[in-house]
Amino acid sequence: MFLDEIAEMPPPLQVKLLRVLQDFEVRPVGAETSVKVDVRIIAATNKDLQRAVQHGMFREDLFYRLQVVPIELPPLRERRADIPVLAAHFLGKQMQRCPDRPTIRITAEAMAQLWEYDWPGNVRELENLIERLVVLADDPLIRAGDLPIEVRSFISEKRIPKPHLPEDGIDLNKAVLDFEQRLITEALRRTKGNKQAAARLLGLGRTTLVAKLRRLPADLPKAS
Repeated sequence: MFLDEIAEMPPPLQVKLLRVLQDFEVRPVGAETSVKVDVRIIAATNKDLQRAVQHGMFREDLFYRLQVVPIELPPLRERRADIPVLAAHFLGKQMQRCPDRPTIRITAEAMAQLWEYDWPGNVRELENLIERLVVLADDPLIRAGDLPIEVRSFISEKRIPKPHLPEDGIDLNKAVLDFEQRLITEALRRTKGNKQAAARLLGLGRTTLVAKLRRLPADLPKAS
C-alpha cells in the first residue's frame, strides 16, 4: 500500500495506522471484529518528518515504524539528467492517448530550457507541463516559445547575473562606464574593429558609438 504525503495525515489517523503496523489487523467500517492483513507500507512525503516529530506534528513512534528502509529522492533540479528521459516518457504517454495525432517532438532549444528550469513541483510539474504542451500544440514541434511564461521568465532571470553591491557602497557612474567599456570592447572584438557592425550589435547608431569611443580609454581594439 502506497501512502503519499504521509506528513499530512491527521493525528487520529496516525494512531490507527500505528496500530495496524503493530498488530497487522484492521477493523472494517461497521464490523465488530478485526481481520488480519498482510500488507507492506510504502510512504512518501516532501517534508522533513524528523522536524515534524520535533514540532509535535507527527508521532515519533509512527516515524520509527515507517523508517525501516528510508530512501531519499533528490528534487528534480538536482538530477537534471533525468529531465530529457522523463519528458520523453511523458510525451510518449500523451501520444498513446492521442494515436491519431501527428507525433510531437520537443526541439533541442526547448529541451535546453526545460533542463535549466528548477522544477519546484518536481516530476509532477514536468508531467503536467508536457500534457499541457501536447493539448495546446498546433504544430508537431514544441519550441522554446511554446513553453509557459513561468518557465521562460525563470530562464531569463537566471541568465541575468545579480548585481553585487559592496558593503561600503559603489561609485555608480564609474561602474556603468566600466560595464559600457567592456561591452564596446567585446563588440569591436567580434566585428574586428568595424564600428558600423559593432554599433548594430549594441543597438546604437554609428555616430553614438563614435561619441562614446571618444570618452573611453584609447587601448580599445582598433576600429574602422
